[in-house]
Amino acid sequence: MQTDTPSNPQDLKLLSIVIPARDEEGCIVSTVRHLHLELELNHIPHEIIVVDDGSTDTTWELLCNLRKELPQLNPLQNLELHGFGRAIIYGLDHMNGDAVVIMMADESDDCRDVVRYWRLLQEGNDCVFGSRFVKGGGVIDYPFIKLKINRLANFFLRILFKIKLNDTTNAFKAYRRTVIDGCRPLIAPHFNLTVELPLKAIVRGYSWTVIPITWRNRRTGMPKLKIKEMGSRYLFICLYIWLEKYFSRGDYKKK
Repeated sequence: MQTDTPSNPQDLKLLSIVIPARDEEGCIVSTVRHLHLELELNHIPHEIIVVDDGSTDTTWELLCNLRKELPQLNPLQNLELHGFGRAIIYGLDHMNGDAVVIMMADESDDCRDVVRYWRLLQEGNDCVFGSRFVKGGGVIDYPFIKLKINRLANFFLRILFKIKLNDTTNAFKAYRRTVIDGCRPLIAPHFNLTVELPLKAIVRGYSWTVIPITWRNRRTGMPKLKIKEMGSRYLFICLYIWLEKYFSRGDYKKK
C-alpha cells in the first residue's frame, strides 16, 4: 500500500538492524541466528546491532559468545540511563549502515519482513512502516486488553495527525539513514520512541509506504512495556510533534 511518493532511488550498501534487549536470555540467540540466516539467504549486506540495556541475566554473555561465530553481530552495552528508547538511540548512534530496521528481541517480528523492508527502501522509499492491521497482516496471541488499547491509541493518532497509518505504535519499521539524521534530536527515552520516529518522519516530509506484516506474542521472558507507565509519555511525544506540525512553519521539513 503506497501512501507517499518515494524519493529518487539511491544505492544502499549496508543494512543495520538495531535490536534493544533487556533480560532476553531465552530468545536473543535464536532471534539473531534466524535474522542473520534470512539476510544471508537473500544476499543482503548487514550488521546486527544488539544493545544490551542493563540486563541482569546472561544476555550479554550470550551475545559475546555469539559474536565469535557471527562477525556481522555487533553487541553493545548501554551503560548509561536505561530505557527502550535510549537503547535504540544508542544503537542508531553506532550504526554503520545507510538504512536501518528497528526490531524486537523476542522473535515477535518476522525476519522475512526485514527483507521486504530492505527491497522497498532500495526502490527509493525513505521509510517503510509495517502494519499488523491491514489486509494480509496479522497478530498471533495478542493479549486482548493490550489489543484494545492499541487500536484506540492508533485511532487517536490517525485523527490527530490526519494520516492513514493505522499501526504507528509498532516498533518494527525501516528508515533510510537520512531520515534518522533528519529526525534528530530524538528525545523519547522509553517505548514512546516507537511513535516519535514515524510521526516525525511523516511531519517532516519524508516519503513512506505501508506493508502488511505479521506479529507473534513472545514465547519466552516477560514483556517490558508497562501500559500504566506509558500513557502520559506517549501523549507528551504526540503533542510535541503535533505542535511541530502546525506551528513550526516548516522549519524542520525535509529539504
